[in-house]
Amino acid sequence: MTADAMTHALSDLTEVLRDCVEGGASVGFMLPFSQGEALAFWEGVQRAVAAGEVLLLVAEQAGRVVGTVQVGLKLPPNQPHRGEIKKLLVHTRARGQGLARHLMTAAEKAATEAGKQLLVLDTATGEPAEAIYERLGWSKAGVIPNYALFPDGRFCATTIFYKLEPAR
Repeated sequence: MTADAMTHALSDLTEVLRDCVEGGASVGFMLPFSQGEALAFWEGVQRAVAAGEVLLLVAEQAGRVVGTVQVGLKLPPNQPHRGEIKKLLVHTRARGQGLARHLMTAAEKAATEAGKQLLVLDTATGEPAEAIYERLGWSKAGVIPNYALFPDGRFCATTIFYKLEPAR
């Protein structure tokens, strides 16, 4: 999705993020989580997309965004070959339809086309996304206890994954 197209999708993107955070996803935000916080996050992503620092991929149903994932491209000069998968989000009303798999496949392909040979991501240990990444052939690098918090304040262990030569 381009930065210009994001302008028309900000409401949907905000709804997807709010749904995930309010549903307990450890994606960097705490409860209570406001509409304004969600909008500010997406406006930051929009600036990063416009600057070529992030690729934003979306899944739509009936003309509305119901899922999203980002590929972070801007990394230190000694890591031009690496990309970072960020914020795989699927609205609860659209789960169980394979959208996460489709988004990840598209993200891997887009990262490869952008010249990335190694992708990394982190996810909450024991949550459904962890199993998705394993099924998609990602390698587990390890688990860090108490790395982050769930939105309700509980500690959350984080699993680090990587994938060499994605989408080949």
